[in-house]
Amino acid sequence: MTSITVIDKAGPSRNPSHGSISRDRAWALKWSYAFLVLFSIISLVPPLYMLVTSLKSSTEISAATNPWWVFHPTLENYVGLLTSNQFLTFFRNSALISIFVVIITMLISVPAAFALARMKFWGSATIATGIFLTYLVPDTLLFIPLFKMFVTFSDWTGIQLINRWYVLLIVYPTLTVPFCTWIMIGYFASIPKELDEAAIIDGASWFQTLTRIFIPVALPGIIAATIFAFTVSWAQFLYPLVFTTSVDQLVLPVGIITTLIKGDVFNWGQIMTGALLGAAPPLIIYAFLMDYYIAGLTAGATKG
Repeated sequence: MTSITVIDKAGPSRNPSHGSISRDRAWALKWSYAFLVLFSIISLVPPLYMLVTSLKSSTEISAATNPWWVFHPTLENYVGLLTSNQFLTFFRNSALISIFVVIITMLISVPAAFALARMKFWGSATIATGIFLTYLVPDTLLFIPLFKMFVTFSDWTGIQLINRWYVLLIVYPTLTVPFCTWIMIGYFASIPKELDEAAIIDGASWFQTLTRIFIPVALPGIIAATIFAFTVSWAQFLYPLVFTTSVDQLVLPVGIITTLIKGDVFNWGQIMTGALLGAAPPLIIYAFLMDYYIAGLTAGATKG
């Protein structure tokens, strides 16, 4: 009698682990969305409160009503600040300082990063690490020796730098240059060496290699460093508070606090309005260049 062999046409059984992985991934996505929503709410509450308060009059702010609702919206706080010479002076000082600091930072950081990433010389790795460690020193510890240095410089030369807005052009790069140089080192290191080797074989100098090959290729990294330098310069509070005191020399963050708070009287409407107007330039820049900023920060992350 011939035996009958039964063939299973359903194919190999499904690996149960695949279903387990899918469930884990589904739960991970759910938790990720939950935390993203939670932190988005926490992050958006302060600017929302600022916007609501900026649309209220001083009478409504001081009244014991719902702080999250505007019963009689008004633009008097915006009109008051935008027609104030003091506020426009603060805004001009912040804009000038931020633009010049970005230029100074790029002029120093790009060549320094190129040299440390491509011109291997004795101590280059130690210098690169030291640059990054310099950035880790908090500015709350640096302003005292910096202030003493400027006082000594004034005693020796007679040139007064304290209480001048341009003193911040010297101080801010101590914060921006180390980090921007570190970003650019990572970005330059991620560029294939064949590019600069081919340029050198063709007779290009190091300067020509930097300006004609590396800067165009590393443009996203340079944009990321530029955004970082601008943000630090625009939002810095401690250094301008220490090094400038006259009203016409103040920058926006310090000017809003020192002129709109008089004794125990807080002009909350204009304070919130000034904060919103002050946050607008970095917000606009990030809205258009966020992709370049992320690409510049993550460049070189997988570089061995």
